[in-house]
Amino acid sequence: MNSIEEHIKFEKSGRFFTYGNPNTAEHLLVALHGYGQLASFFIRKFHALDPNKYFVVCTEGLHRFYQSGTSGRVGASWMTKEDRLTDIEDYISFLDALMVDLNRNYSFSVKTLLGFSQGGATASRWIGYGNHEFDYFMLWAAVFPPDMDPESKLKFSTSKNYFIIGTSDQYTTIQKAEEYHKVLNNDYIQFEFVKFEGNHSINSELLIKLLK
Repeated sequence: MNSIEEHIKFEKSGRFFTYGNPNTAEHLLVALHGYGQLASFFIRKFHALDPNKYFVVCTEGLHRFYQSGTSGRVGASWMTKEDRLTDIEDYISFLDALMVDLNRNYSFSVKTLLGFSQGGATASRWIGYGNHEFDYFMLWAAVFPPDMDPESKLKFSTSKNYFIIGTSDQYTTIQKAEEYHKVLNNDYIQFEFVKFEGNHSINSELLIKLLK
């Protein structure tokens, strides 16, 4: 007799960190970190923003792990190749629930979603398969999921989309990024290509410029 893979739904808590005053801010920025990062550290990348104008929410991947051995520094991941469809469904539910809570308690004139590195694919899937829209979407040093269907890609037509990369990104080159940008843009979705002097990181100066 063969073994059978099964799943069961249960309640789980998702962690996130915030920066800014949601009662005065008109602009909501939701940011999703990269592989091996924690939201508590990632949110520091956004402390250059005016806390009275911007309310930043950094969500954390649902899978935490020791980055080396069985102790020491901890990181988080949004998913792996193992049982990936279940993980995608779970983090979309988490992010949707968070937005429901934010919209219930606060009102923002502008909403931006930023996905950095691994968080870029996560953010892309959230827009495509989730229940919330954003005015701006930043695919920052990240790859758009190649398996998204045309119907889900249509949801990106309501947002201004940016594909952002550093000139010294250690995971690619500008030449490769430019070639990828041509492939990225298609009949369903359009990204504006933006580059900056820097590596695989969030550039605060550029971020402020784009948000304005």
